[in-house]
Amino acid sequence: MDRLFTLDEARALLPSIVEDSRALVAARADMAEIAHDRRTAGASSLGGIPELKALEARIEHLLGGWAGQGIEVKGFAPVLLDFPSMLDGVSVRLCWIEGETALGWYHRTDLGFAGRRPLR
Repeated sequence: MDRLFTLDEARALLPSIVEDSRALVAARADMAEIAHDRRTAGASSLGGIPELKALEARIEHLLGGWAGQGIEVKGFAPVLLDFPSMLDGVSVRLCWIEGETALGWYHRTDLGFAGRRPLR
């Protein structure tokens, strides 16, 4: 069975998640810039293939770290993470999306993001 998080456990992880997501956002932006510049100008001041590969590896490391903790990675542009949990006997996902400063949302597991509701 997948790991189930209490609300307190998920919220305790949020500071490191926010920090890691900032690193992921920066790597994602650098990758986009390098790819665009190489495509349009033939080169980028941020680097070339080796730098792209290093950025890809950094992103994979961050995503894998979250998944290794039992956090479900639903997206990386924007970063969207779900923490499997139970609320009032119902299977839910505590839901966090890039840019949020707190873990304040959930959705029933069977409804997904469209069923997002604020935590009480």
